[in-house]
Amino acid sequence: MAIICASTSGVVSPSSSSSQKLSFPSLNKTRSGNNTSFLWFPVASSKSAARAASFSVNSRRHFRVRCQDSNKQPLVPEKQRWMFEDTEFEGPDIWNTTWYPKAKDHINTEKQWYIVDATDKILGRLASTIAVYIRGKNLPTYTPSVDMGAFVIVVNAEKVAVSGKKRTQKLYRRHSGRPGGMTLETFDQLQKRIPERIIEHAVRGMLPKGSLGRALFKHLKVYKGPDHPHEAQKPIELPLTDKRIQKLE
Repeated sequence: MAIICASTSGVVSPSSSSSQKLSFPSLNKTRSGNNTSFLWFPVASSKSAARAASFSVNSRRHFRVRCQDSNKQPLVPEKQRWMFEDTEFEGPDIWNTTWYPKAKDHINTEKQWYIVDATDKILGRLASTIAVYIRGKNLPTYTPSVDMGAFVIVVNAEKVAVSGKKRTQKLYRRHSGRPGGMTLETFDQLQKRIPERIIEHAVRGMLPKGSLGRALFKHLKVYKGPDHPHEAQKPIELPLTDKRIQKLE
C-alpha cells in the first residue's frame, strides 16, 4: 500500500501492538534556511510539517509512504540512466510507461506485401514462415492482441512438396454436416483437385483461433500458377532463412 503526500517519506513496520506511532526524524533536522533534503527532494523543516507527518496506523503489513515535491518532475535514477536517452534524464517518469499500438500503427493499406514461390518448398516449414510474417512476429512492435502482420502471396501452390510418405498417407477430412457425410482425401488427391486449400489449411492452423485469427487469415493470398492480381501492391520476396525449407532431390 502506498500513500502519496507532498513533502516527505517514511516506512512503517508491523508491530505486535494494534496501533503504532509513525514519525519522520528527517523533518526534525534543520539546515541553514530551515530547508533539508530527503531522498533528493527539498522539504521544509517546520513544527507544523513534523506534526502533520505523525499519525497512527492500524495494520499488520509493511507499507511505505512516498512523497515528492509536486512542483518537480521525478528524475530517472542514476543507475538506470543507461536505458534512456540523454534528453530523457530530466523528463517525466517514463520507466513505467508501456507502449501499445494505436489504430494508426497498423493500417492495412500501409502494410508490407510479400510474395513466395511454393515450388519444391516443404509444406510445414513454408507455412510456419508465412504464419510468422502474417502474425507480425518479425517486427519489434509485435503485439499478440493486435493485427500487426503483413500480407503474403503464395504462387505455384500446386508444386508444394512434403517429406516422407505424406503424399499418400496424409489425410484431409471434410464433413457435409449430415450423418455419414465425412469425406477423406489424401494429400495427392487434394493437390490435384484444389491445391490452394493445402497451404491455406496449414497456415490457418498456425494462426490464433478467434476473431483475430479470422482477420489475419485474410492476409494470405494463395494462387495456382505463377500469376497473381496484386502487382499494384508491389510485393517483395519473402525472406526464407530456413535452409531446410527447400526439398532436396
